[in-house]
Amino acid sequence: MGKLEEMKQEYENIPIPEELSIRIKKEIEASRKMQAEKNNMAHSRKIKKTLHIAEATAAAVCIAFTAALNTSEAFAKETAEIPVLGSIAQVLTFRSYETEKDDIGISVQIPSIEGIAEDTKITADKINQEIYDLCEEYAKEAVSRAEEYRKAFLDTGGTLKEWEEHQVKITVDYEIKQQSDLYLSFVVRGTENWTTAYSESKYYNLSLKTGERVTLEDLLGSNYAELVNESIRKQISERRMAGEQFFTEGKGGFTGISENVSFYINKDHHPVIVFDRYEIAPGSSGEPEFEIGG
Repeated sequence: MGKLEEMKQEYENIPIPEELSIRIKKEIEASRKMQAEKNNMAHSRKIKKTLHIAEATAAAVCIAFTAALNTSEAFAKETAEIPVLGSIAQVLTFRSYETEKDDIGISVQIPSIEGIAEDTKITADKINQEIYDLCEEYAKEAVSRAEEYRKAFLDTGGTLKEWEEHQVKITVDYEIKQQSDLYLSFVVRGTENWTTAYSESKYYNLSLKTGERVTLEDLLGSNYAELVNESIRKQISERRMAGEQFFTEGKGGFTGISENVSFYINKDHHPVIVFDRYEIAPGSSGEPEFEIGG
């Protein structure tokens, strides 16, 4: 024990004789109380400093978590089953797998809505089940189609080597269109690289304020159909002049949107109407999109 510690211990162990005057006794007690308060203040400052360091560390961890979630597919997949507070994460990969059978490649990524704040009133379980069933059903049917295609290919003289060179692949995945404090908009897709006839896209648009699915009427008002049709016709005319090809109305071209037309919400909060390949234009045009109100 050091000299200073010995002196401190001796001081704290000083007996207070009864014959001392009350004033001297009070002075000793006050001195001890003052020393104790100083010690408590020093300890309090140390605790506050530790808390500040902890808060800064927590903030850094939060930033690192968000960055990793947005940039690393593997990290997102690993955190899919971790409970998330607030709305740090809204869409994660719930299930992901890749496999191959008879030289038919299969790649599946099934999304799940997670971490929705309680005050949004969103019942994600029903939507997540719908998405899961959609992805699994598409993958199952696509594999069946590919197997039928393989059998027909071999039955008509094709070789196993030639079949392998086709590199047939089925893909089920998703793309987030917008993820903000207002909307969650994403699309789930199923594609087969050997045919476009069976590709399928399902768009989901949710309001994080009400918890309801967002409609075109919500975004554009009761006369949304008239506004959308007018905008699309104008854009088709402009794009035709720029060299893009569209079917004429008499040959299957655009005649107006249907009640269940597909759309997503972009980062400017504008609806973007999406048509299937070959629906209003040749296959070379892909899936034509038209931003409304842009």
